[in-house]
Amino acid sequence: QVQLVESGGGLVQAGGSLRLSCAASGRTFSNYAMGWFLQAPGKEREFAAAISWGGSSTRYADSVKGRFTVSRDKAKNTVYLQMNSLLPEDTAVYYCAADRSPYTSGISNSRSNYYYWGRGTQVTVSS
Repeated sequence: QVQLVESGGGLVQAGGSLRLSCAASGRTFSNYAMGWFLQAPGKEREFAAAISWGGSSTRYADSVKGRFTVSRDKAKNTVYLQMNSLLPEDTAVYYCAADRSPYTSGISNSRSNYYYWGRGTQVTVSS
């Protein structure tokens, strides 16, 4: 059974940091681009960050650029999202996702290009 499991969410004050992890099991995603999406209450799920299958390229939404960093450890089949300088508007459920196919060129910011999804982890930033 393929699973993506997010962890590391929690409650943090504005200006603080959190590091989210996404661990894969059931198959290896080391050759898949991986993405992070967020969904705030009452809003659509939106793109936050993604990393290429090789790990050398990244892409960020403008809202998180310069504050969030996506990385991966292929040996651990795990992807991370380091979130710094958190703002109350970053409050959301954060989901990790794996691309539909391995070895894709480019990094998509579209939900439709991601096939495997985790259940999410809650991040709450207090003001």
